Amino acid sequence: MSSRPAAGGGRWVEVAPARVARWVAGFADRHGPPTTTALGYGLLLTAPDGAMAELHTPPGAPRVPDLPGFVGVAAAPRRIGLLLARKGAVAVGVAVGEELTVSKVDTRYVQGRTAAGGWSQQRFARRRDNQARAALGDATELAVRLLLPEASTLTTLVCGGDRRAVDTVLADRRLAPLAALRAERLLDVPEPRHAVLVGAVAAARAVHIRVRDPDPS
Repeated sequence: MSSRPAAGGGRWVEVAPARVARWVAGFADRHGPPTTTALGYGLLLTAPDGAMAELHTPPGAPRVPDLPGFVGVAAAPRRIGLLLARKGAVAVGVAVGEELTVSKVDTRYVQGRTAAGGWSQQRFARRRDNQARAALGDATELAVRLLLPEASTLTTLVCGGDRRAVDTVLADRRLAPLAALRAERLLDVPEPRHAVLVGAVAAARAVHIRVRDPDPS
């Protein structure tokens, strides 16, 4: 389980679907039995001491109005598409539950930045831009070849890496069926490799919970 500060207050925790029931039980032990309210993002738990926990429905899972149902749909296997793009690397995959059943990683060299100036700098920048465009073109073709045929079977498409790179790939008209499935969640991943793609499956399935502690006053 990971934790990070949340903009506007509180903190985000990421919980594996199989551990959600245990996490909620611990929340109740610390703060008292909470009331449950169904909202657009998922469920809001409000404890007697004022602590709150927002349980956000994970990508591809249906929204349900009660806690047992939420736990069940979060843990249920779903067929999820994955698209990770950053610089000159792209990784695409299809996961069924926790298992990655389709995967492909492609890497194309893109030069790094240079401190040189003048005409050579401009020429270098053009070369680098051309390399980056070619890499994104390769990424688009990979998505067309491997993900597009799966679109009708997917519950969602979870993306990761550089948002601009992902946006560029999904802007291709051929990928409109995939763009329509795109989840709001953007995974923060390093340059895509097979191990990164494998790790992205768990990150895509995780339940995001925003926790607000009771007012100390």
